Amino acid sequence: MPTIIPFPARYSAFALCVVGLVACLAFVLVSPHLWLAWIGVAAFAALTATGIHDLRQARHAILRNYPVIGHLRFLLEFIRPEMRQYFIESDSEAAPFSRAQRSLVYQRAKGDPDNRPFGTQLNVTIAGYEWINHSMQPTKLANHDFRIVIGTPQPTDANPAQVCTQPYSASVFNISAMSFGALSANAILALNKGAQMGGFAHDTGEGSISQHHRVHGGDLIWEIGSGYFGCRNDDGSFNAERFTANARDPQVKMIELKLSQGAKPGHGGVLPAPKVTAEIAAARGVRVGVDCISPSSHSAFSTPTEMMHFIAKLRELSGGKPTGFKFCLGHPWEWFGIVKAMQATGITPDFIVVDGAEGGTGAAPVEFSDHVGAPLQEGLLLVHNTLIGVNLRHRIKIGCAGKVITAFDVARMMALGADWCNAARGFMMALGCIQAQSCHTGHCPTGVTTQDPLRQQALVVRTKADRVRNFHRSTLHALQELVQAAGLDHPQQITAHHIVRRISDTEVRLLSNLVMQVQPGALLGPLDAQHNVFRTYWPLASAESFQPVTQSPQGLVPGFAMAA
Repeated sequence: MPTIIPFPARYSAFALCVVGLVACLAFVLVSPHLWLAWIGVAAFAALTATGIHDLRQARHAILRNYPVIGHLRFLLEFIRPEMRQYFIESDSEAAPFSRAQRSLVYQRAKGDPDNRPFGTQLNVTIAGYEWINHSMQPTKLANHDFRIVIGTPQPTDANPAQVCTQPYSASVFNISAMSFGALSANAILALNKGAQMGGFAHDTGEGSISQHHRVHGGDLIWEIGSGYFGCRNDDGSFNAERFTANARDPQVKMIELKLSQGAKPGHGGVLPAPKVTAEIAAARGVRVGVDCISPSSHSAFSTPTEMMHFIAKLRELSGGKPTGFKFCLGHPWEWFGIVKAMQATGITPDFIVVDGAEGGTGAAPVEFSDHVGAPLQEGLLLVHNTLIGVNLRHRIKIGCAGKVITAFDVARMMALGADWCNAARGFMMALGCIQAQSCHTGHCPTGVTTQDPLRQQALVVRTKADRVRNFHRSTLHALQELVQAAGLDHPQQITAHHIVRRISDTEVRLLSNLVMQVQPGALLGPLDAQHNVFRTYWPLASAESFQPVTQSPQGLVPGFAMAA
């Protein structure tokens, strides 16, 4: 008796499509004027063709075993982030920003009330919860336009190349580095218009100054990356003449040399040739349709001392504008080498921006996003304390970036040593970003991170510029209320003594008792009483090389902790 091979149930959906096609064809033969039958023929024919293709393709095993119905799995996988974000995750679950954080940005950007009824939704008994101590005598401040002066002129006997002659009065909250190319033209236009209306600064990102940055005249911080976009020769090396032409534009207020960024420190980048449009090529000074390469390191200098001289050169070529650098902390001896180069040359940057490893980017390898670079707290603490330890802190302002969203985030960073904060994703959300996390695909649903001209039209510049301005203003208004509650006159007065952190169910401690604090000038003498990071790595640092000069008796320590 012949063996009967049962029809596998997994082909049922495909079989039903075939049956449906046959049935609709029969209806067409009987009633050729019945339009529903023709629609059925078209629909079932498409599904049947899909099933045949699924059975023949070799890429997806699921589709070969489950023709037609297998596509449902890929659909569910595609919409999973949205389903989780909107229906499953809690308001305080951050991935990378919580629903509560995003809602706060949206409310402030739209000018909606951001007050919350019924008390906090945070668990105030969990380890890591923090708060700022309030005063019995709160202050009353006239406004929330907190500003700092970046680029205080050096002594008159200093080398002219070392002197900032055009200090910049900056807001304590500004737009962090995001390039045209990573962001759409409309996003750049809206950000810069919002910055212009609100009186704060807009960092260009390493993609240089595009025509869209210039339309509304908002203050610019020009970021110079390793590709020297906007100031490069054809071979990718630095071009002083092109730099000078851009840097002396009155709209450019500061020059920022980018060493690394938090999301992918130590990693270069390539903008593929098809994405190098005429607009992007014009802004970056590269050729249309040719791969645009950002090297992982700079070619203009190779030692800390050379780096200081390059910063002095940029400051001189810019006409004396505040000039500094941005980096994510890596090897401590490299940072210490830069500080020793400041001591050896007498050249100091006007500012340093510390980027945390929790920072975002359009696209980065997962290992880099998750496991490379120091988080903002550790990087900021080490930079701040090192400068205090060599008596240079008063000459250098410190900015920071890395998941700064709320006024408390700003206050906390200032307590750790920052003079001002930058935000990128916060201002992206003010533009309408919904955290779809499709920035690298070109299919951004809100037109923020795409070069597709049709998708960009969804982002209306005037409306979104208002939202950018509103988010900045409302955040600083909230910061004003925090400062007043603490009994202070300016957020720069907030210190680690004002912030309290819960350690356990039964113990809380001031942040000042948990983090490293170095006394002025302490690194200029014996290091025996200093934190282990200084005892171990300071002797290894050299102004003449980014490499460690020798090993300690115990060898290179693989890591370091910042807590006291």
